[in-house]
Amino acid sequence: MTEPQRTPRGRKVLPVAALAAAALLTLTTACSGPPKSGGADGEAYRLSADTPAGQAGLDSFTWAVYAEPPTLDYISAFDYPQNTVLSNVCESLMRWTPQLTLAPGLAEKATNPDPTTWVYDLRPDVHFHDGGVLTADDVVYSLGRQMNPENAAAWAQQFQNVSSITKTGPLQVTVRLTRPDSQFNQYMATAAGVVASQAGIEAAGQDYGTSGSLACTGPYRLGSWTKGQSVELQRFDDYWGAKAKSGKVVFRFLTDPSARVNAMISGEADGGYLIPTESYERLRTSGVGTLYFGEGLSTVNVNVTNMSGVLGDLRVRKALSLALDRSGFVRTGLGGAGRVTGSLTSGAAWAAAPEQVRKDAFAGLTPTAPDLEQAKALIKEAGATGKSITVATSPIGQDVSVLATAVQAAGAKIGLDVRLRTIAPNAFTALFTDPKAREGIDLFPETYYDSITDPLDLLANFKTGAYQNFASFSDPAYDELVQQAVTATDPAERFAVTAKLQKTAAEQLLWIPVAEWPTAVFLNKRITGAPTTISYLYYPWAADVGAAR
Repeated sequence: MTEPQRTPRGRKVLPVAALAAAALLTLTTACSGPPKSGGADGEAYRLSADTPAGQAGLDSFTWAVYAEPPTLDYISAFDYPQNTVLSNVCESLMRWTPQLTLAPGLAEKATNPDPTTWVYDLRPDVHFHDGGVLTADDVVYSLGRQMNPENAAAWAQQFQNVSSITKTGPLQVTVRLTRPDSQFNQYMATAAGVVASQAGIEAAGQDYGTSGSLACTGPYRLGSWTKGQSVELQRFDDYWGAKAKSGKVVFRFLTDPSARVNAMISGEADGGYLIPTESYERLRTSGVGTLYFGEGLSTVNVNVTNMSGVLGDLRVRKALSLALDRSGFVRTGLGGAGRVTGSLTSGAAWAAAPEQVRKDAFAGLTPTAPDLEQAKALIKEAGATGKSITVATSPIGQDVSVLATAVQAAGAKIGLDVRLRTIAPNAFTALFTDPKAREGIDLFPETYYDSITDPLDLLANFKTGAYQNFASFSDPAYDELVQQAVTATDPAERFAVTAKLQKTAAEQLLWIPVAEWPTAVFLNKRITGAPTTISYLYYPWAADVGAAR
């Protein structure tokens, strides 16, 4: 199984894998509901807006996760395991809702009095798990940790336009920007906007995030952590909002995909996200629970990492794209739960855009139907017949391995020598963090999930020098459009500019788009209430889980 993943530095990089140390998916805040269905043939799966609400409280429930978080320090919360747990313990200034919309969080009001100022008015009488009460000082300190270069925070780039964060009242914080930033407040609903107790963090010292209290404000507090096995959360009775329905949540670390699925079928685990695609049908027909699909704001792509070689010729990239069997990949690699796309961004990422802008953004993008004759002609025209390129693959999950194999098969059909290089699961993440790990690799499968409701979240990756611009694409006109979109104060204008970026990314095939991929969640018959969408990364989803009857 392959899900998105974030790297310790950078906006967010999402590999396509979900195993011991690699995963890939990204999310966004959508303003309209998810589409009703999809799939290779449009009928392979159906998206659910939510699961039925919990009917009663629980003593506890158990959740399967594919890896143990290395830390629960919010500044390092860049991957699924960390955020799946942390979203229930620590809260941000803003909040992502299960419908992927932006709502107030610890800030009961956020105002934008001028293009370079955000003012956050905090909720009164919010208690930390360590007994303290939330103040503006805690916000200034917590956000300051993200900006401190010594911390190498995963979310540092989201603060690149911040000039100051100051206390302007006992429960008010003002953020001043060096220039307008249309993304900043949206990111305050992610781990970038988490607020913890200054006193609690300082008391924990270097142990913060790995043991003891996280000194946050969420509906659960960190309980026992048995390294290598599980972490337990306990209901926080002084929570300012609606109390969690379950008294305890136990997250079990099950790195083997089969073991994870077996635990869900046996009842050892009551549910889980990031379901291995090869197990969709087994869980769907198990009779012990329900497999749901929801909006994931995720696209599966082939990341082009080297444009100095054969792939530097756009004709070669176009030929590979034209030879790729996207429908076959969706059926096999995604278990039928997905749909082919010629867009790097998901449709839901554009939900807030004006209708005509949405149409323009998706018109005339990368063709998705195979055309081998045209592809062969392009390879011959480029003088690339018989030339070799290398694609990274990994046994992390069939979504990665099947896509890599599909690229190899596409190349063979049109005269390219596509070689596979197998990367161990625990080393796959290094492709996103270490340039040396990418040496000799021209392409690799990647599933990207947006963390905000904005297609710019992905498309900004192709700006000159951007963290995930691995192929070093550089176009001053593209950079200028990114700048225009970031600084646009009118959302309609921002989406219109972003649509131009999408056109350029498609014309240049900066990555090869393959499919949209929904979020999957399995719940056994004992529990219900978990959201179906990728909101679980930044929304306190476990608090909603209750007894099914």
